[in-house]
Amino acid sequence: MASIEIDSESGFCFGVVTAIRKAEEELADGELFCLGDIVHNSAEVERLRHKGLRTITHSDIPGLPEGSKVLLRAHGEPPSTYAAASERGLRVVDATCPVVLRLQQRIKQRYSPDGPQIVIYGKLGHAEVNGLVGQTEGRAIVVEDIAGLDKVDFNREIALYSQTTKSLEGFREIIAEIKRRLAPGVNFESYDTICRQVANRVEHLAGFAGSKDVVLFVAGAKSSNGKVLYRHCCDINPRSYLIGDPSDLRPEMLAGADSIGICGATSTPRWLMEDVAARASALFTEA
Repeated sequence: MASIEIDSESGFCFGVVTAIRKAEEELADGELFCLGDIVHNSAEVERLRHKGLRTITHSDIPGLPEGSKVLLRAHGEPPSTYAAASERGLRVVDATCPVVLRLQQRIKQRYSPDGPQIVIYGKLGHAEVNGLVGQTEGRAIVVEDIAGLDKVDFNREIALYSQTTKSLEGFREIIAEIKRRLAPGVNFESYDTICRQVANRVEHLAGFAGSKDVVLFVAGAKSSNGKVLYRHCCDINPRSYLIGDPSDLRPEMLAGADSIGICGATSTPRWLMEDVAARASALFTEA
């Protein structure tokens, strides 16, 4: 039977751990609503749903009973969300990741209508990015890649920030391209706001994936971080497979493997990786 190892550094980041702990504490005292999926992992969302957590959208806020508890997840929210909750008389349970919260504050302090263009390297429409853009009255420019820089005026001052879960390599490419296009004499400042707990996983995963015959990467379909880390695993080990839950595992994925590595995104719960490991072990036993 092949050896099966779960990566010790995979799984929930600090911000997600804190958000889930707060949710479970509040659920002990009664009903709790969460604005969006608490984490981009359907299995963990379902686990908490059974404990009483109800996922809502922004459009649901006006219909909530006054005094309802609403959890703001680790991704953070724009000021408009706090205002809407206050107007409705809701109790906000703020689980914004401290790293994200500091970034929000930095952008808010830097922004002024007459100041530099605020450019955010991130995924358009991502919850964290929406919260960052909200600190600028909706005026920040979001760029997902170099092509997105066409929206920037290179004759005006630029202040560049990054979504906390983006890759350092991608951020450096954006910086280099801005410098290349920038008009002479125009000021450009870049701020590395990428969370190192997330960024450092790339290098670690390279070593982990490279040491295994097969890699099972466990992540939810909605996880942006999962997609990025999974691609890095594939670059190192072509026999890397994206697994949502144990039911996705097939015997042919493990064929001929002597060592199997199981890892995951910052939104992947440890218990789910353990379930995948158990399923992999069972497949070998059944073979």
